[in-house]
Amino acid sequence: MYNLLSGLTVVEAAAFVAGPTGGLYLAQMGASVIRIDPIGGGPDHGRWPLSDGGDSLYWEGLNKAKRSIQIDLSRPEGRDLALALATAPGDDAGLFLTNFPVDGFLSHASLAARRPDIITARIMGWADGKPALDYTVNAAVGVPDMTGPVGDSRPVNAVLPAWDLLGGAWAAFAMISALHRRRQTGQGAEIRVPLSDLAATSLSHLGFAAEALLHGDRGRLGNDLFGAFGRDFATADGSRVYLVAITPKQWRGLVLALGLGAAVAAVAAATGADFTADEGARYTHRAALFPLFEAAIAARRLADLGPLLDGAGVTWGPYQSLATAVRGDARLFTANPQFETITHRSGLTYPAAGPAATLAGEARAPLRPAPALGADTDAVLAERLGLSPAAIGRLHDEGLVA
Repeated sequence: MYNLLSGLTVVEAAAFVAGPTGGLYLAQMGASVIRIDPIGGGPDHGRWPLSDGGDSLYWEGLNKAKRSIQIDLSRPEGRDLALALATAPGDDAGLFLTNFPVDGFLSHASLAARRPDIITARIMGWADGKPALDYTVNAAVGVPDMTGPVGDSRPVNAVLPAWDLLGGAWAAFAMISALHRRRQTGQGAEIRVPLSDLAATSLSHLGFAAEALLHGDRGRLGNDLFGAFGRDFATADGSRVYLVAITPKQWRGLVLALGLGAAVAAVAAATGADFTADEGARYTHRAALFPLFEAAIAARRLADLGPLLDGAGVTWGPYQSLATAVRGDARLFTANPQFETITHRSGLTYPAAGPAATLAGEARAPLRPAPALGADTDAVLAERLGLSPAAIGRLHDEGLVA
């Protein structure tokens, strides 16, 4: 954790991936993020993957460093309490992150009626308010039709919820941007981050949308890298590596490392292509080039190939399972300073990730685990709403908080 956002208070009422991810990013940059949970937990409280004891590893991963207050949101009094927390006073408060419906009791209009300068960041499915998840949006924009082996028409959805992760990042970024403006003008903001818009705009930024307009659907390429030289190859001992050569330097290093100078020159002479200068030519003539690299790599064991490629500055990586990586890959996990071993709310002790960004030369504060449900209920009510112990006790007695 860093202290860049120290002093800020963000109230989060969200479930699943995108909303909690945005809150996690803000918390790991130093903001105090108060998570409003329904009594007993929301729909994601028991989401897989689970520990052997039944605790959600997903939930305790996405809610590190946050605080939790349990409120009965099914009752008007509980909803009023949630509104009061979201709109509590303070120059560094009035920041609300949610994926609740646009027109529900936590609508921006309801919040702004209590605090006109409120900044609301709302994760949505479709921009028109219809529900959607990362996987359904991904299907709608056609990415699964471009993914998978050549010749197989079945759609292949990615395991990684990319639009959710982008949604959390965009919500956090837009909220801090709106806060910058509020400090200058006093103006609040209603921010909407639909996953559908994230997918459509991202594919437009990458040129995918323009390509589809001009040329139609790209079609499947398996593991071939579109527009450049890149693919998976098998080694002599049955391992697989992914090689990429995008720049002239990468291409020269790869050809040199594998001793393919003469063979590649022969293909260049036959085709009239300049493989060193023209990235696209390597892709266009990949059917002639790939067999050369297949044979060269298939003749070498991974233990011999790796140092050879590294010595030539080749961009490459071995295929390995996640279990293999988390147990033995020093660069990614076992010796990565982004991780810290902590005891989680489940009682398990294992490495947890801090923020992905590193502030060079600045020390990071220790990671804090996700809270138990309602662990901060009394403290939050006292600090944010100024309630007395007696008033808090009455809320408990009435079953409004837990």
